[in-house]
Amino acid sequence: MIQTMSGKEDKKRKHRKIRGKDIHEEVITTHINADFDALASMIAAKKLYPDATLVFPGSQEKSLRNFFLHSTSYLFNFTKIKQIDLDRIEKLILVDTRQKSRIGKLAELLDKKDVEIHVYDHHPGSEDDIKGVKEVIQEIGSTTAILTKIIRERGLPVSPDEATIMSLGIHEDTGSFTFSSTSPEDLMEAAWLSEQGANQNMISDMLTRELTAEQVWLLNDLTRSATTRVINGVEVVIAKIIREDYVGDFAVLVHKFMDMENLNVLFALAQMGDKVYLVARSRLEDVNVAEVALAFGGGGHPQAASATIRNKTLIQVERSLQALLRSRINPQKKARDMMSSPAIRISPEEDIKEAATIMTKYNINVLVVIDQEDNLQGYITRQIMEKAVYFGLGNIPVKEYMDINFSTVSPDASLHEVQDLIIKNKLRILPVMEGNRVIGVITRTDLLHILVGGPVIPDFLYDSHHVSHFTKKKNIASMLKERLPIKIIKLLKDFGSTADMLGYNAYLMGGLVRDVFLKQKNLDVDIVIEGNGISFAHEFAEHHEVRVRSHRKFGTAILIFPDGFKVDVATARMEYYETPAAPPIVETSSLRMDLLRRDFTINTLAIKLNKSDYGTLIDHFGGQKDIKEKVIRVLHNLSFVEDPTRVLRAIRFEQRFGFRIGKLTLALIKNAVNINCFKNLSGRRLFTELKLLLMEQQPIKAIERMNEFDLLQFISPKIKLTKSLSNLLDEIRGVTSWFDLLYLEDPYETWKVYWYGLTSSLDARAMKKLAENMQMEDQENRRMLSQRADVNNVLDKLYRLKGDNNFGIYTLLSQYDTEILLYMMAKTNNEKIKRLISNYITKLKGTQVKLKGRDLKEMGFQPGLIYKKIFDSILEARLNNLVRTKEDESSFVKETFERHL
Repeated sequence: MIQTMSGKEDKKRKHRKIRGKDIHEEVITTHINADFDALASMIAAKKLYPDATLVFPGSQEKSLRNFFLHSTSYLFNFTKIKQIDLDRIEKLILVDTRQKSRIGKLAELLDKKDVEIHVYDHHPGSEDDIKGVKEVIQEIGSTTAILTKIIRERGLPVSPDEATIMSLGIHEDTGSFTFSSTSPEDLMEAAWLSEQGANQNMISDMLTRELTAEQVWLLNDLTRSATTRVINGVEVVIAKIIREDYVGDFAVLVHKFMDMENLNVLFALAQMGDKVYLVARSRLEDVNVAEVALAFGGGGHPQAASATIRNKTLIQVERSLQALLRSRINPQKKARDMMSSPAIRISPEEDIKEAATIMTKYNINVLVVIDQEDNLQGYITRQIMEKAVYFGLGNIPVKEYMDINFSTVSPDASLHEVQDLIIKNKLRILPVMEGNRVIGVITRTDLLHILVGGPVIPDFLYDSHHVSHFTKKKNIASMLKERLPIKIIKLLKDFGSTADMLGYNAYLMGGLVRDVFLKQKNLDVDIVIEGNGISFAHEFAEHHEVRVRSHRKFGTAILIFPDGFKVDVATARMEYYETPAAPPIVETSSLRMDLLRRDFTINTLAIKLNKSDYGTLIDHFGGQKDIKEKVIRVLHNLSFVEDPTRVLRAIRFEQRFGFRIGKLTLALIKNAVNINCFKNLSGRRLFTELKLLLMEQQPIKAIERMNEFDLLQFISPKIKLTKSLSNLLDEIRGVTSWFDLLYLEDPYETWKVYWYGLTSSLDARAMKKLAENMQMEDQENRRMLSQRADVNNVLDKLYRLKGDNNFGIYTLLSQYDTEILLYMMAKTNNEKIKRLISNYITKLKGTQVKLKGRDLKEMGFQPGLIYKKIFDSILEARLNNLVRTKEDESSFVKETFERHL
């Protein structure tokens, strides 16, 4: 069968030669440093693509080279990569990999639109993944098993030789079915290959060949160099050797060493020639060696992985490895790490209806019952509560229906203990006790989150259910260093040190984390503390030159530095809303609950600052994914009902970042408008959010988006985005751009100009009502309203001005702010008026008299009302270009006011 495949089928294959290169329309390949699973997968893929050419992208494991040299029974027509004309390839079949960085020169094909890519792989996904038009991906023990199943289901024949190679691939990648990644599919397909005549003796020989003398010495050196380190509570063995020349089967030696010493986690480094080889093995879920290998440009599985590192010494690689392990190894979790704290509770004397209110308020399904002496009495579930209410028992005390059979654990209980108690005893909730006091609770959902690798992201956050729902954790300390100023980096590390002193957890949160990923400038530092935020702020101030302003009601503080720089510090908290659109009620909570109160997934990213975990990114709700896909999504379906201002925020972020609003979030916005969630919203909060929206670089697009959602009615029913208003807004954009290009030292607020434009159609009565609704009561807002009322009168006076009366222009316009002047320029269609306002802004504004009161006194003028008259006359003369210098002013005064001397 093998001869047929490499002979007769090859003759049928359409190919010819151009400049000494074979022309192949279909190519099957795998990863560099191919192992037996890669080889077997290529042979299996050849059964599915009989016209394809087999090509290794680079070097293979030494065992594979020996296999080609000494196993004369196997004659395969592999083509060398240098004989492949990449321009003629129409289809690329990838097996046992989908990483761009691991297919060598063939990666050049990925940029060609006319190349069709098929992928067969069993490795976990990575950021480097290649996308194919056809993808068959299963996270099982081997890729060979995936392809064997397809061959079996299609009824394709397999010769004993082919069955032996394919079975060898399954054996190698599953550790002969001992690795935890082994699946029933691997066993099933291996059994079928055995039925097809796979030679088990040959497989055994290939996997357990006698070691050479050189390999024995290598194994001895690995054993002697091995050191054990405890990293985040996990024992890790690191072994290293140096050889001048390459020694084959290094991976086999590492596996043998692991079995000999019965190790759980092993990282072996070998410097051979000018390269360092990393081979890693793990039997623990807490240590994913594939992540570590990936960081070095390699790959593999959570249990077995490898990498080839160039241009680095063994010492450099070892140092990098240790740093990676500190960030990549998840510490052994204890009950205190898993619990939700503080525990939401109810008194046994409270009635069932109150239990229902608390469960709804905090969106929980079980509630611990604790008496006034802080003694745990039991718990009550939503199911029992709902039935009691249904039967009219809402006024009955909770103690009558609570469950009094419960178990508890200490804060230091291990994950294994927690898992045993909850699963074996089918517990709904497991209180965590410190002495006789409940300090937190672990629910079945909490345990599920831990076991699957983090909180499960609700399906409703996604438009498609074909997504990964598990939390993402990675270390981005290097990204922070690259994208934030040194001053901020030092500050973040200082915050982490202070948190360590107090036994708190400190996190960087908010827009700064989001903008680090977006490469946007943002220096608004928000710190969240699992502990007491105010105590943290005062402790930090003890050791640094800062002032603290705190707000005990909200558990927040502001750190004010000598240069005016400010940092917001908050205690991790939860929020609930007593009525739609009402201000939130705030209570102390954990990081998880704090993140849950955020507006959009892109704002739920947190970075831990404590020294041991510095730079660890926590992404409970898929924020990274949504940033990458440029999507705005809410965290739950009632988000806009709770806080309608989030609608304006969604538009603001959409326009600022060029994102799109997700399908479900879009539907929820329309629903919020239809049911008029804005009716109970404070006008002040609406005005604040509207101001922020108008401060954006492109407010017109945001206003147009508001119009699409019919949101302008909530500012005023009389505001419509007519063609006239659109033209006015375009004029404002032009006028503000013109003013910006003047580079005058005259600060102004763009949002005010757009605010004047947006409300331009409102008459005095409608504007008064709007001002009342939005509580525009402070001095700044009253000034805005007053100046807006004068607009038509000022424009009329400018129209009637005769000649170039600079003093008249100055006298009329100097009492008005820059923002209202720019609005008037945009509003008027009269070129003369535009020119007069422009002349005032560019030439007349800021004109000052050079002479002072003491100068007049020295000339002999007695202080009094005459001084004002003199200064007004000088100003008029200066504006009308009659005087230019201080000397001119003195001469002018002496001439004009001589009789007053």
